[in-house]
Amino acid sequence: MQESQIRFIEQQLAEAAKRFELVLVPGLKDSGTEHWQSCWQRQFPAWHRVTQRNWSVPDIDGWGDAIKRTLATCQRPAILIGHSLGALASCALLASEPVAVAGLMLVAPAEPAKFELDDRVPDTRLPVPSVVVASHDDPLMRFDRAEYWANAWGSRLIDLGDAQHINAEAGFGPWPYGLSILAEFVSALPAGRD
Repeated sequence: MQESQIRFIEQQLAEAAKRFELVLVPGLKDSGTEHWQSCWQRQFPAWHRVTQRNWSVPDIDGWGDAIKRTLATCQRPAILIGHSLGALASCALLASEPVAVAGLMLVAPAEPAKFELDDRVPDTRLPVPSVVVASHDDPLMRFDRAEYWANAWGSRLIDLGDAQHINAEAGFGPWPYGLSILAEFVSALPAGRD
C-alpha cells in the first residue's frame, strides 16, 4: 500500500474517531505485541482496548463484562473491532442487552461450537451493521461456516483468501488493508450521537 493511501486511511479514521469510539476486542491470549490489534493500538493511542484478568479461559461472560466496562468509559457510540473469540463475545453481548455500539468489525471469528458457545452466539441478524473478515484456511472456522455466520448476522463478508487465522503468526502485523476495511466500513455508518 502506498504512503499516500495510508495517510488517506489515517485521515478517514481520525474523522471516524470524532463520531465514534473505536474499541479493540482481543481474542484468547490478548493479541500479542506483534498482532494487528496491538499494532493498531500503538498507531492510534486514543482507541480503547478491552482488558481483563484472564485471557486464557474462553469465558464469554467475562469477555462481555470486560467489553461493558470499556464501553462505560466511552463518550460516543462504539465500533467494536473483535478478533476470534473477541468477535464472538461482541456478537453475544449485542444479542443479550442494549449497549452503545454502532457497528462491528469481526475478524476471523472462531466457530462457536469450538468453545461450546452455540447457545450464546446469536444466529440471527445483529442489531447494528457489521463486517466479517474471513480466511479460507482459518483453523478455527472453515470458510463456508464464515459465510454462514456472515449471512446469519447480516454482515458484509470480506474474503482474504488463504490468510490462516489473520493474526501475527499468519503475518498480520500492522495490516494496513485491515485499516482500509475499517475506514470504509465506518465511513458508511450513520453519524454517532454526541
